[in-house]
Amino acid sequence: MNAPNELSMKNDEVLRVELEVFRRQHRDLDAEIAELQLSGGMNQLTLQRMKKQKLRLKDMIARIEDRLTPDIIA
Repeated sequence: MNAPNELSMKNDEVLRVELEVFRRQHRDLDAEIAELQLSGGMNQLTLQRMKKQKLRLKDMIARIEDRLTPDIIA
């Protein structure tokens, strides 16, 4: 994943593409976690790693959304 300073150097179009990629990865990981939890065929360490990866993706999504959304002073 990208460092925060790299985020500010990218143009909006690149950020939008990355945002969609991260959103898709997050959804896919969420579905995989849910499926494996239902099947009961996963050890706790693997589950914990997958959840941490999902949180990292969520953080990147939030950073990109913040970068793309202009600050509006009310």
